[in-house]
Amino acid sequence: MTAFGFHASHEQIHPAKLLEAVVHAERVGFDAAMCSDHFSPWSERQGQSGFAWSWLGAALQATNLSFGVVNAPGQRYHPAIIAQAIGTLGAMYPGRFWAALGTGEASNEHITGDVWPRKDVRSARLRECVDVIRALLAGEEVSHDGLVTVDRARLWTRPEEPPALVGAAVSVATARWCAEWADGLITVNAPVDHLRQMIDAYRDAGGRGPLHLQVHVSWAPEQGEAEAIAYEQWRSNVFAPPVCWDLETAEHFDVASADLPMSKVTDTVNVSSDLGRHVGWLEEYVELGFDQIALHHVGQEQRAFLDAFGAEVLPKVRPTA
Repeated sequence: MTAFGFHASHEQIHPAKLLEAVVHAERVGFDAAMCSDHFSPWSERQGQSGFAWSWLGAALQATNLSFGVVNAPGQRYHPAIIAQAIGTLGAMYPGRFWAALGTGEASNEHITGDVWPRKDVRSARLRECVDVIRALLAGEEVSHDGLVTVDRARLWTRPEEPPALVGAAVSVATARWCAEWADGLITVNAPVDHLRQMIDAYRDAGGRGPLHLQVHVSWAPEQGEAEAIAYEQWRSNVFAPPVCWDLETAEHFDVASADLPMSKVTDTVNVSSDLGRHVGWLEEYVELGFDQIALHHVGQEQRAFLDAFGAEVLPKVRPTA
């Protein structure tokens, strides 16, 4: 049965309010939660960017939900530090935590002052990081010389069962590549045909484990309000690679999206005041075979969305006993 999660958007919401939101999400019937580990928002209008790892400890303690985080080791983070973070949360909250690993975006990674590598170099660097993290979580002492350097690292606090390391992908080619190393796949909502191609590529290449989908939605009681929320908060997030990978600041995203038509936003965000329409979208994703679907309401106020979806949407997309 597909689990339905709440995506906690650190880029848009103060971490204290986000903690209140995830507690409420569990109360109204969500099964899980996830977030992304970013240093910068995608727009100055979003206006936040809390530290995901600090928040995750609080959120895991405050709820009984399972949690995932999307992270990019290799530039802003040394992989041994990410292995330690994963290992500690896994040891404290067994079976409730997973981490998705990706190649990252310049908007978060440029802060180190290091050169932002080409995509092929970033992919090779991530692959090295995955091997380092797995070895550390397995209890090995790790030394490594390559695109990342590790000297005699060892994790002293580890979970009995290492948390899943999930591959983050938005393209068919990346989904196929993730099958080499990942314990599952995560992607974002896209046309059904594209999602089906990604799933097929991952599974046909031997990809194992659960399939995760993050779904951007905008809902409000009135259609005009739902559209206004999506346009105001999420039009800076609609750019396909390589633009979304390579722009460096929130200001850059705001300039690039200043005159974007609403049609581009609705290509990325499921915008509707009709809860039945949202049920229909989710049913399509369930039919594709996703094991967990995390809903991200792109507005900054979450309570009305959580109440409406908890009461009117989640019961209709879960199979009856």
